[in-house]
Amino acid sequence: MGKGAMSKEGEGEENMAAWLVGVNTLKIQPFSLPPLGPHDVRVKMKAVGICGSDVHFLKKLQLAHFVVKEPMVIGHECAGIIEEVGTEVKHLVPGDQVALEPGISCWRCDYCKGGSYNLCPDMKFFATPPVHGSLANQVVHPADLCFKLPDNVSLEEGAMCEPLSVGVHACRRGDIRPETNVLVMGAGPIGLVTMLSARAFGAPRIVIVDVDDYRLSVAKDLGADDIVKVSTKMEDIDEEVKLIQKAMGAAIDVSFDCVGFNKTMSTALNATRAGGKVCLVGMGHNEMTVPLTPAAAREVDVIGVFRYKNTWPLCLEFLRSGKIDVKPLITHRFGFSQKEVEEAFETSARGGNAIKVMFNL
Repeated sequence: MGKGAMSKEGEGEENMAAWLVGVNTLKIQPFSLPPLGPHDVRVKMKAVGICGSDVHFLKKLQLAHFVVKEPMVIGHECAGIIEEVGTEVKHLVPGDQVALEPGISCWRCDYCKGGSYNLCPDMKFFATPPVHGSLANQVVHPADLCFKLPDNVSLEEGAMCEPLSVGVHACRRGDIRPETNVLVMGAGPIGLVTMLSARAFGAPRIVIVDVDDYRLSVAKDLGADDIVKVSTKMEDIDEEVKLIQKAMGAAIDVSFDCVGFNKTMSTALNATRAGGKVCLVGMGHNEMTVPLTPAAAREVDVIGVFRYKNTWPLCLEFLRSGKIDVKPLITHRFGFSQKEVEEAFETSARGGNAIKVMFNL
């Protein structure tokens, strides 16, 4: 199966990787690569970002129904340089710089054949147990999931295609157009890339909401038309909805909840116009209590967003053309030593002024 995902002792080329071996415990240890298949490539990792899910697995060894039961290589936001290609790979050669899409679907189920491969029940996704991730010196991965970077797109930007893909997929699900006014709940990494994506899709006005002044300032610097600071208190929703609607200055057509809490979803449902859409992107709570009946009475559609599909080419075009600039999101950089891996994850977990923490291997 492929690929940067399987570790078999004594088979293939051995290299080093960051293994999640227990709660709050990462160790750089040998990681044996699988054999290179005819449609695979071996990639030297150069840039790997830390995602909130990586931190969650580190803290809890569990995310939703995924449980880490044995040591696992962490990381899935990545880009690198082709070192070797399989015998049937024609579109890539050693030396090419590529961004890697981390999910390997089965291509046999009805979801895959119908084009919704992100919903494949047999998806093998970097650093989602029991599949190993990509924070390693090298990985083996299917060539069709490796996308050559344009000359003016860096390896760090290539690694950012993974979180950016979430925003792009969300905007496709929300059908964002040049006449769509957008509300974004949450100014974390996913909220920010969703905002950038909505602008690239043509949204004329975007308001972003958060509890944190620093992240709101970053959102404003990145092009939000207005920002609204809110509290964590449910009883403040009605007043905050008025502030949000005033900040928009027009009807809110589509809202993106990039947090996934009771309050953020309730706020989005109440703020969105009748006949509008609320896209649930963040998954902060596994279960939520929200005002669905009033929203249904206004025919507000609730749309689920899970990962992405067929997004890398568009992400790379947005980056190449300058329609999206993800470089300001990368706030911290670390090398690949035991000490730096630990410091990087601590930095990401603390939040604060850390938006995207990136490894340079």
